[in-house]
Amino acid sequence: MAKDGSINMPGVFGGLMRYNEEYDSKLKITPLQVIIFVVVLAIGVVALKLFLPVA
Repeated sequence: MAKDGSINMPGVFGGLMRYNEEYDSKLKITPLQVIIFVVVLAIGVVALKLFLPVA
């Protein structure tokens, strides 16, 4: 039984750990920047395949 209204928390978290959720990265990339990068990369790959065909 609990004494003095205190609550005892379990010592095990069941594999769920809470790490620092307020982490601020020095490199901030927006989803729009990722989409633009992927499109530019895809265009570059297609251009290389057209202009430099492999024998």
